[in-house]
Amino acid sequence: MSTLENEVTFRKQAEVNQNLEAQFDSSSTDFILITDHRTSKSKSLEQLEASKESENPESCCSRYARNIFRKKTLLKRLPFLTWLPHYNRQDCIGDLIAGFTVGLTVIPQGLAYSGVVGLPPEYGLYGSFMGCFVYVLLGTCKDSTIGSTAVASLMTFQFAQGSWQRSVLLTFLTGIIELLMAVFKLGCLVEFVSGPVSAGFTSAVALIVSTSQMRSMLGVKSDGGSFLATWISMFRDIENVRVADTCLGFGCVVLLLAMRSLGKFTIGPRDESRRNGFQRVVNTVIKFLSTSRNASVVILFTVVTMYLDANGTNPFRLTGNIPKGMPTPSLPPFSIDPQPGNETAGIPAVEGQTFPEMVQSLGYGLVIVPLMALLETMSVCKAFAKGKQIDITQEMIACGVGNIATSLFSGYRCNGGLARSAVNNASGCRTNMSNLYIGIIVVLALNFLTEYFAFIPKAVLAAIIISAVIFQVQYQVVTPMWRSKRSDLVPGILAFVTCLVLPLEIGIMVAIGVNLLFILYYAARPKVTLEQLETQQGIRFVKITPDRCLIFPSVEFVRNMVLKLGSKSTLPVVIDCTYIYAADFTAAKVISSIVDDFRRRQQKIIFFNLKPSVVSVFEGLNTRLVLCYNTHALNQELRPDEPDLSRSVDSLDHAESGNGTSECVSMASTLSLARS
Repeated sequence: MSTLENEVTFRKQAEVNQNLEAQFDSSSTDFILITDHRTSKSKSLEQLEASKESENPESCCSRYARNIFRKKTLLKRLPFLTWLPHYNRQDCIGDLIAGFTVGLTVIPQGLAYSGVVGLPPEYGLYGSFMGCFVYVLLGTCKDSTIGSTAVASLMTFQFAQGSWQRSVLLTFLTGIIELLMAVFKLGCLVEFVSGPVSAGFTSAVALIVSTSQMRSMLGVKSDGGSFLATWISMFRDIENVRVADTCLGFGCVVLLLAMRSLGKFTIGPRDESRRNGFQRVVNTVIKFLSTSRNASVVILFTVVTMYLDANGTNPFRLTGNIPKGMPTPSLPPFSIDPQPGNETAGIPAVEGQTFPEMVQSLGYGLVIVPLMALLETMSVCKAFAKGKQIDITQEMIACGVGNIATSLFSGYRCNGGLARSAVNNASGCRTNMSNLYIGIIVVLALNFLTEYFAFIPKAVLAAIIISAVIFQVQYQVVTPMWRSKRSDLVPGILAFVTCLVLPLEIGIMVAIGVNLLFILYYAARPKVTLEQLETQQGIRFVKITPDRCLIFPSVEFVRNMVLKLGSKSTLPVVIDCTYIYAADFTAAKVISSIVDDFRRRQQKIIFFNLKPSVVSVFEGLNTRLVLCYNTHALNQELRPDEPDLSRSVDSLDHAESGNGTSECVSMASTLSLARS
């Protein structure tokens, strides 16, 4: 039985015996330095504190409820209480300008992204204001804006299949799931999506969204559940291409990209303080035209099509009538009533669905959508964090409540968008209040501008989406990844290809699964260092050092190496356990078999510096280990005159029951052995 509890003596000693290392060859310049870690006694002190808390009659739920109403918790969960008391006129002006500028971007983007979801244009606006209002109160990143994004729109279409009932229900349920993830602090799940997988997924989404908008620019029909199927269906209908829409669409893409580049140019000296009033005004106008390019292009071609339509010469396909006013607040639809179709009008029949059938049709979307939305929101927060800590839990709360509120107004999925947030940052936002002004502008547009939205050409909206998502193709990460670690390209490319060829949910799951297999393979093949050492007394032994924890994928690999070495030599084997910080039941069984094999061969196997938490796992199977925690105990155990190989050796057993050498042991004792 191990006597690790006596190791507290390690911590109590004040001096290290200077003659300890003199026992070994001091003339050698090649040493191995191993420092003892915290002993089991220090661990037990922590466990004692934990046991005291567990013995407290106050339940965990009551402590949690009490902490909710602490001032610190309230400030953390209601972030507006931190900045609102200090809100001033300068903040108001900066947020108002930023909100107005971003609002001019949100309106055309909302109209355009609704086409990606397969819904009428008004649903894009329905999902663009409640999330902003909620984020003012619960958001933590002042630059982040909540609304429709390419990723959210495409995933909503993938799982809702163009049904507004399923789209709204998906928004409601995923909002609840995000709240549950926040309660149980499951934000760490996003860490299982690696950077290469995220880059491949985002790039594939950009191409898929661009492809879905090509039909509006070309004026052709398309269907299909994947990237390739959509292109194949469009080529089959290529003879029906509309030349006017095609020219307008590609022309708008070029114009939008040119206006985007325009924002990089300035006139006058580089130092702003040296510019005159005229130069400052011109630069401000250039910057405003660049940031509000979407609204500028929409307004321009809306006026043109209104004129052409009044003269009866309009060649473009238009957005069509949009209902005026705000949607009536109501619970999301929990069922779908069957409706007959109209072949003459081209309206397909709608099959009825109950709530369980709707949930079943959403399938994996209830898990994948919140996960990818959280990943997109966190990328926005990281981009503008400027070294500050990001509260993932609070962001999940904000997005969850925002989507629940959005579903009550018939909106579909919303979350943070990087491009829109970049405009907000560049426009000079100072607090989360800019989201309030964005939402107000969308509400005003719904009440007063919908009659003009009917004249927006569909090709213009398609061009807005394409010019926005084309920059989400993350080709720039390939070169750094190739230089850093080429194997990371495999899950990234796999995510990109599978999301293009297969349905989106299958593609992302396959990529994440392959990435986890890479991690498991790395864990299953630890690096093991073998060294043959010799002490001053001429005792030779083999030191084996695994570089990571022993868990079920790796333990057989380590076992085979230890047994292979043990069968070829009769020297004592010392396993340096400094880097073994965890183990599981499978590892305990294998270690038990290794100890039995060595005992049958009458060959010593010693575990050096094995952490107490790992010892408890091994001794759960009544495995009798030989343990050493300092050089004196190891030197004594390696002596050939030790007759009993089955007992567990603790350094303090020798120190306390032996001679005065116990006074020379400390917590930071060092093993210094010359190589043979």
